[in-house]
Amino acid sequence: MDAVLFDMDGLLVDSEKIWFQVETEVMERLGGHWGPADQEHLVGGSMPSTVAYMLRVSGSQADPADVAAWMLEGMVRRLAGDVEMMPGAAELLAAVRRAGLPAALVTSSARPIAQACLERIGGHHFDHVVTGDDVARTKPDPEPYLTAARALGADPARCVALEDSPNGVTAATAAGCRVVAVPSVLPIPHAPGRLVVSSLREVDLAALRALAAGPAE
Repeated sequence: MDAVLFDMDGLLVDSEKIWFQVETEVMERLGGHWGPADQEHLVGGSMPSTVAYMLRVSGSQADPADVAAWMLEGMVRRLAGDVEMMPGAAELLAAVRRAGLPAALVTSSARPIAQACLERIGGHHFDHVVTGDDVARTKPDPEPYLTAARALGADPARCVALEDSPNGVTAATAAGCRVVAVPSVLPIPHAPGRLVVSSLREVDLAALRALAAGPAE
């Protein structure tokens, strides 16, 4: 195993509920309504895709840059207050660091949101951070994971990626990574080269190494 690649929202930090709160507020500002089905449609997506969806559904003529700014401000403000780590996340991050394994954070969130979360997670856990601002194509495209592996000098086929959304799993699988899936908002099916668990508490270094050494998808 060359490296471990971690998603952020819904995987390491319990931020999906914060996203829902902010999206609801912004949608009200646009004159529309936001519900669980809207969040399910966008989980694991990027800021541009979220803004485009909001404008399309609300019918608002607001400037996309303004909507993105409202989203960023709302997320950073809330994340600066407090954000809970997901069960088992802190322990797994610490174990990866103690083992000396290269690690990267790979998120579709904008860099200011990632930085706010890193204040809680601890940036020292990661050798590299890839955000939605750093790539031309976000998840489900493989570019974020290929970028992270390249920055770590790792072979994607020898990396394990941990994800919570179908978009993220698709991106990591397309990059050639083995995948640990911890479904949050949407279900994720079992597949070759993929370990599906209900919590990061079920994952340790032995499980990661076994997945990396198993047959490819």
